[in-house]
Amino acid sequence: MQNECSLVARFLRAEIDNTTFRHVDHLRVGYELLDRYDFTTAAHIFSSTLRAIAARAGRPEAFHHTITIAFLSLIAERRLDRPTSDVEDFLDLNTDLQDKAILQNWYAPERLNSDAARNTFLLPTAGARTPTLLPSKIKPA
Repeated sequence: MQNECSLVARFLRAEIDNTTFRHVDHLRVGYELLDRYDFTTAAHIFSSTLRAIAARAGRPEAFHHTITIAFLSLIAERRLDRPTSDVEDFLDLNTDLQDKAILQNWYAPERLNSDAARNTFLLPTAGARTPTLLPSKIKPA
């Protein structure tokens, strides 16, 4: 928990080095923000801070609005469906979220890779592949 608090504190101060901030770190921060705030507030903080980190690194184009909100939505939904005691249990239970390609369950590649998706949140494409809503690794309740 101490490491997670430190990660979130550094994230909130936009002190994260974007070259070492891995996808799983995004998941950890998203989980912790949702633990502290309602979804709307967490989404605002997560998005604006990621955007600031990307800009500070000289890569503002690295921020992707749809991917950010889609993953935060998945984290929030999974937290409701199968509550866990902490972020590590959450990650163990939801190993499929650690694969960025999971969004292909809801988004056609051309939609997700569009400038529009990068600049605003786009809803998933109608008729996209049927998503797997249950975590890939279920622990006994």
